[in-house]
Amino acid sequence: MRYALLICDEEKRQAEMSEDEAAAQMAAYAAFGDEMGARGVLQGGQRLQPVTTATTVRVRDDEVVTSDGPFAETKEQLGGFYLVECNDLDEAIEVAAKIPSARHGSIEVRPIWEM
Repeated sequence: MRYALLICDEEKRQAEMSEDEAAAQMAAYAAFGDEMGARGVLQGGQRLQPVTTATTVRVRDDEVVTSDGPFAETKEQLGGFYLVECNDLDEAIEVAAKIPSARHGSIEVRPIWEM
């Protein structure tokens, strides 16, 4: 079964990291990608631009309405995602727990609705 692993973290914390902290985090993400790639579960993923670049789109009464930023104010922001193929939810949770941001943010595990 495929799962989206949605990475939520505080953009402010990311921006305040020292160069060494940022480099260590990038190395941890690279190691995660290497490990999950070798396991054959990693199907893709991307880092997202900051929420200041986001646009939310809604249609109301057949009119397209846009607003700057994400759709809701939250402490943590969606910063990226992985798409993984796992045997079951237990394996998806095990994989999600290895994402570096799980240590200080959160990872939402969502099954993909195959169409």
